Amino acid sequence: MKQMIKNISDFVDEEITLKGWLYNKRSSGGIVFLEIRDGSGFVQAVVRKDDVDEETWEAAEDLTQESSLEISGEVSQHPKKEDVYELQVSNIDIIQLVEEEYPISLKEHGPDFLLQNRHLWLRDPKQWAVLKIRDTIVRGIREYLDQNDFTLTDSPIFTPNACEDTTELFEVDYLDDDTAYLSQSGQLYLEAAIMSVGRAYDFGPVFRAEKSTTKRHLTEFWMMDAEAAFVEHEENMDIQEEITKHIIRKCLDECGKAFDILDRDTSKLKDVVENDFIRLTYKETVEKLQDMGSDIEYGEDFGNDDEAMLTKDTKVPVFIERWPKDLKPFYMKLDGDFVLNNDMIATEAGGEIFGGSEREDDYDKLVGRIEEEGLNKENYDWYLDLRKYGSVPHSGFGIGLERVVRWVSGVEHVRETIPFPRLVNRIRP
Repeated sequence: MKQMIKNISDFVDEEITLKGWLYNKRSSGGIVFLEIRDGSGFVQAVVRKDDVDEETWEAAEDLTQESSLEISGEVSQHPKKEDVYELQVSNIDIIQLVEEEYPISLKEHGPDFLLQNRHLWLRDPKQWAVLKIRDTIVRGIREYLDQNDFTLTDSPIFTPNACEDTTELFEVDYLDDDTAYLSQSGQLYLEAAIMSVGRAYDFGPVFRAEKSTTKRHLTEFWMMDAEAAFVEHEENMDIQEEITKHIIRKCLDECGKAFDILDRDTSKLKDVVENDFIRLTYKETVEKLQDMGSDIEYGEDFGNDDEAMLTKDTKVPVFIERWPKDLKPFYMKLDGDFVLNNDMIATEAGGEIFGGSEREDDYDKLVGRIEEEGLNKENYDWYLDLRKYGSVPHSGFGIGLERVVRWVSGVEHVRETIPFPRLVNRIRP
């Protein structure tokens, strides 16, 4: 079985062989310190001139940043650091020696340069840490859904019309001169699926042509949308709270090294799992923000500053529920002049990470909402069929993966939370 850095503690006082890349090198007299990475982690390999043959010593001296290599040696405990291990090198075989200067040196670089070289920037320890956290969050989401009877039901990427705002759609030419759009959400299709499987979710890329340049916006990002039959508004928020806590527990259990690399204060994440989330109505939220000094007026959406202010002194995310119907899409269930919906606002200026609602299950009311919005009813005939043949109360929510990764990892900009970000002004590499 291949030996990997992440399992190095299992081989103390044993000889092992690792395959990886050189991240950094420094030397002191007759000793060379090599920082090796193999995708599973990082380890310091120590080459002592007096303990190796001439060929191995020359290889250690020749190695350049990002050269690939096979390296062997005995695993030892770090003399000063608990739970840190080193490799006392006995042999080095260079697989490929990088003969020109690696573009991303260990000095500071500007964001434009790093994004232009994103294919290489991914190798940086902090970017590695973010990718590991992202992977853990994805597995945590799927794990919770699997344990709670949700069935993966993939939704189409090509759609004939919008789920929400038509101004945010990417229009593409389809076959036979037809027009299609890149999906902004799989929600409507999942509502059909739950009439078969009861609880359904999808997990994939979605696209929004929103010309926003904030730290929380991408034009292509990953969403998990979930729908559940016979689940009403309050239970829907319960599920969102449970899945959030499940995700964070999993990250706390599995991402210690990644959090260390990112200098993430995990005590704030522990607070999230140990306390009940706050629930405020839209009206209560506006009044609270006004008391805190915000100039927001009733009937307006919340800005980034408002969301940050709202959670500035809270240990847990805040649900903002029951919004005025004019601020939300047609498919949300009416409750007088309000809809039974929620946005979940994360702590530490994490912003909105979840959005959910009970869906309108009454045929006539849904038709009325479609007409109010000025939408073409024919485009939603299939969706209205769901209210004609066995309609039931049902609810759903969506998770913006990159926003959750940004919050949990503590990185500043969402562009670092996806391997190859697509922004308003960037589609390469």
